[in-house]
Amino acid sequence: MDRWQAMRIFVQVVESGGFAPAAKVLHMSPPSVTRAVVQLEGLIGTRLLIRTTRSLKMTAAGEGYLADCRRILAEIAEAEANAAGSFTAPAGLLTITAPVLFGRIHVLPVILDFLDGYPAMQVKTVFVDRVTNLVDEGLDVAIRIASLPASGLVARRIGSVRQVLCGSPDYFARFGEPGSPHELAGHRIIGREGLFGHSEWLFGRDSSIRIPISPRLICNTNDAVLSAAVAGWGLSRFQSYQVAADIRAGRLKVALADYEREPVPIHIVHAEGRMVSARVRAFVDFAAGRFVHAEGRMVSARVRAFVDFAAGRFLRHAGLSTEL
Repeated sequence: MDRWQAMRIFVQVVESGGFAPAAKVLHMSPPSVTRAVVQLEGLIGTRLLIRTTRSLKMTAAGEGYLADCRRILAEIAEAEANAAGSFTAPAGLLTITAPVLFGRIHVLPVILDFLDGYPAMQVKTVFVDRVTNLVDEGLDVAIRIASLPASGLVARRIGSVRQVLCGSPDYFARFGEPGSPHELAGHRIIGREGLFGHSEWLFGRDSSIRIPISPRLICNTNDAVLSAAVAGWGLSRFQSYQVAADIRAGRLKVALADYEREPVPIHIVHAEGRMVSARVRAFVDFAAGRFVHAEGRMVSARVRAFVDFAAGRFLRHAGLSTEL
């Protein structure tokens, strides 16, 4: 049995959610796909998948083996591409993830320009408001707005965003502007589930001022919170990039700027070493001469072209300088 091919089939079965869908992707017959996985399980000496008539689930051993297979297959693909000298021609798929609103407002314009400059490249966006696992989810690059913990990933800081309290000029004309966080108790508050929560807000560079809040309106999306604030109903907190256009247009005004917390850093994050797709490395090496800036040690050759291209664009994009 071809061990490499069996591992590839196993990964495709998991990613496709079944033997028949995987067979279609691999241009094989379903019995051949099933037989390859069974033989692989026999060779390893343990079950990787639990099959029923309606579902397919991985065993604990299968979950660990899946991660190892993905790593090994990526290393094989990189070795083959390196031997073939394919790193001079950027082509293939680059998968980029970012928070939903930040992705739409700031990352997507960068990607569009990137695609115009590199017509052989293809980009898939995964804009979600959650922390993604680059390796497990098959992602190449992540834009993260957070102070990042130590990890096996490479992170390059490209800027920062402020957490700002905003209201419309009409709201402030009707209800007045708070002079300190403690005055928020007398104001209408618009809360949001998730990102900032709705039990208390922190203020001050060291987040030492804790203000309990009791929103009368709690929304589950940023767009809804923003619409309510622009409509003049109440006050809410935002990442500064979310309200930059409304502030410039005069639809919103920042309050309590002297009490803001420390800005939150923005990073471009990617995997290091041979975990990175050879296609990304090809793009990086081709574009490095145009977009890489000398900043400390060189970033991994596999993703640096997009990292540096995006970093420059983020800092030049409308409304985005060193602080978003």
